[in-house]
Amino acid sequence: MRTVVLLLLLANITLFAYIKLDSVGSGEAVRLKEQVRPDKISILTPQQVAALGPAKVASLADVCVEWGPFNDPDRTRALADLDNLQLGRLLSQRRVDVDGTYWVYLAPFATRAAADRRAGELRQQGIGDVSVVDTGGGRFAVSLGIFRTEQSARTRADALGAQGIANARVEPRNQSVAQTMLVVRDPQAPVVARLKELQAQYAGSDIRVGSCPAT
Repeated sequence: MRTVVLLLLLANITLFAYIKLDSVGSGEAVRLKEQVRPDKISILTPQQVAALGPAKVASLADVCVEWGPFNDPDRTRALADLDNLQLGRLLSQRRVDVDGTYWVYLAPFATRAAADRRAGELRQQGIGDVSVVDTGGGRFAVSLGIFRTEQSARTRADALGAQGIANARVEPRNQSVAQTMLVVRDPQAPVVARLKELQAQYAGSDIRVGSCPAT
């Protein structure tokens, strides 16, 4: 009987010592005290992250910056603008379907040949993003760009007017348009800064910051 009592006493002493050590070392109370201003911790939205300076964005781990969307001519031009950054495998492309866009165009021509001729004249004037679109019924329009916002489309039409092309129209485009986002993984501060500089040169383009997709 005395042996049983001694064993119970030893067990209680061991349990008491474990509880005291846990409260002094790595117990929950200590862990709570060691947190650095937990009431100030918050999750940033993509918009808030995008508003950070280039150095702040570059310091985040596993972050991808997306720039776009672009139609094919603008995608080619944007890739050329990024070429000197030598991004290599850090740069990828993602196709997206864009809804609710606005179209800048010239009224349809009676024949494809007439539309092609006018498109060629515009290209010779240095006008970019020009293409011929089959509108059905044997008529062909000259597209001068597709934009995500009406304001961007009207800015394009105004710029064309200043170049002597006064008959450019702006209308909503009801169907989805396939465009491209350029994606840069874990960009350095100079890359983020360059993207923000280039954004102003591409009407309707956005810069989005978020977690990189799983690979």
